[in-house]
Amino acid sequence: MNRMLPLAALALACALSSHALAAEVVAPVPVAPAVILPWGDWVVAIGQTLTSVLLPVLVALLGKAVYQIAPWARLFLTQARLEQMTKAITDYALNATEGVVKRQALTIPVGSAVIAKAVQRAVDAAPAKVVAAAGGPNGVAELVFRTLHLQDGATAANTLAPAQAAITTK
Repeated sequence: MNRMLPLAALALACALSSHALAAEVVAPVPVAPAVILPWGDWVVAIGQTLTSVLLPVLVALLGKAVYQIAPWARLFLTQARLEQMTKAITDYALNATEGVVKRQALTIPVGSAVIAKAVQRAVDAAPAKVVAAAGGPNGVAELVFRTLHLQDGATAANTLAPAQAAITTK
């Protein structure tokens, strides 16, 4: 029993002091003023910096793409121009050559005459660069030969060769 009294006193002291300590712990802590960060200005500054760095890079990439695509575009445009020239000079030669019957196969001698007239028209009327891109007068003759509707026995040897010989002698 001697021990019980000090233990009871200790328990009473702890119980009474815990409320006092709890009041100290629960007491409000003074709040420091809030820090305001101007993040909108930071976003604008970062955006301007990125723009000044990335814009030249994007322009350089665009220039490189154009540089790489340009030969293909030139090839496509040259090919289209050759096809236009071939159609125009073939139509001219078909209208200007005697013995041509619309929508019928051309005979071998008439086919050679049409090729020769078409090549002469290309040399006279088409730009020199277009004729050169076609392979010169002989290249133009081959293009016209491919577009003509000739008889079954017509070959490059019996139709195209005489036309090319007539072109080189002029």
